[in-house]
Amino acid sequence: MEIKENTFIVTGGASGLGKAVVENLLREGGNAAIFDLADEQGQALAEQLGNAAIYCRTDVADEDSVENGVNKTMEAFGAIHGVINCAGIGIPAKVVGKKGPMPLDKFTKTIQVNLVGTFNVTRLAAARMMENTPNAEGERGVVINTASVAAFEGQVGQAAYAASKAGIVGMTLPMAREFAGTGIRVVTIAPGLFDTPMFAALPDKARESLQEQLPFPSRFGRPTEFAMMVRSILDNPVLNGETIRLDSAMRMQAK
Repeated sequence: MEIKENTFIVTGGASGLGKAVVENLLREGGNAAIFDLADEQGQALAEQLGNAAIYCRTDVADEDSVENGVNKTMEAFGAIHGVINCAGIGIPAKVVGKKGPMPLDKFTKTIQVNLVGTFNVTRLAAARMMENTPNAEGERGVVINTASVAAFEGQVGQAAYAASKAGIVGMTLPMAREFAGTGIRVVTIAPGLFDTPMFAALPDKARESLQEQLPFPSRFGRPTEFAMMVRSILDNPVLNGETIRLDSAMRMQAK
């Protein structure tokens, strides 16, 4: 899928991995619709990037909110050629902690944002991508989801997060098979430890401890490296129905 002159929705696009994706898409001549709830950051980024970017205040788990964002994207650019789902939350909590069982709303909120939100944006964006004229490879669009290595090796306190990310991995192949007839590919990236705002707040000692678990390179991934993987997926028409670990060969320990 060509990036130049094509349009991509990026959820969670105001910061972290999503922001790096947005910036890379525009460097390659594409258009980006930034779906986020961080109004100040999102609007500032869109203004900085110019006419090729718009900001859409969007709650990914809300049907009307996403539909409004999709409509705004169509009005601005006339078509949608891809969606990169980066929006997500991680609320650490044990199933049964010192204060008793995890509040159910913590679990359901994580599932709603991470899993339902990914599904919600994908289904509404894919319906528009199916209307596109196929390119030379027969492609009408590309869906790129963000899971996590926690989908495979979740830590204590990550039951909700790991379940939400495992759900994203689990729906990748069924979606790819369903969309195959319309020329829409579906690929998921499972990042390891990346230098995003979530990890920036950690004390230096905690950051060093985490980096020691990374075989090579023994450092947090850079958001720009995540964006490089997004570009590789967009460029390669044979990549489909796969979950790609992007983790420096990390395998998270039990404790």
